[in-house]
Amino acid sequence: MLIQASEQRVTARLEEMRALQTRLEGELRARDEREEAGIRQLVRVYESMRPRDAATILDDLEMPVLLQVIDRMREAKAAPVLAAMRPDRARAVTTELSRLRSRSPD
Repeated sequence: MLIQASEQRVTARLEEMRALQTRLEGELRARDEREEAGIRQLVRVYESMRPRDAATILDDLEMPVLLQVIDRMREAKAAPVLAAMRPDRARAVTTELSRLRSRSPD
């Protein structure tokens, strides 16, 4: 009798934990989608700018943000921007982008 009651409590607790896990996974997915939408919007902004103007701003961005933007830009738009960036910065972003893409399972 005592064992059966304990098993029921454990089962109920497991169901609560599964429901919590499902809710948290949904919230994480929603956050990731919002973050991706924000990055995509930034990409559209930089792609619509003149390459030299975009390069001036991108030269000073933190590397993780810069990589997210450049990685999502169309090649035809990214190439002139990279060409207009400071050479040392363009080399660094190219190196980091290469590392990022070599690790990516895509």
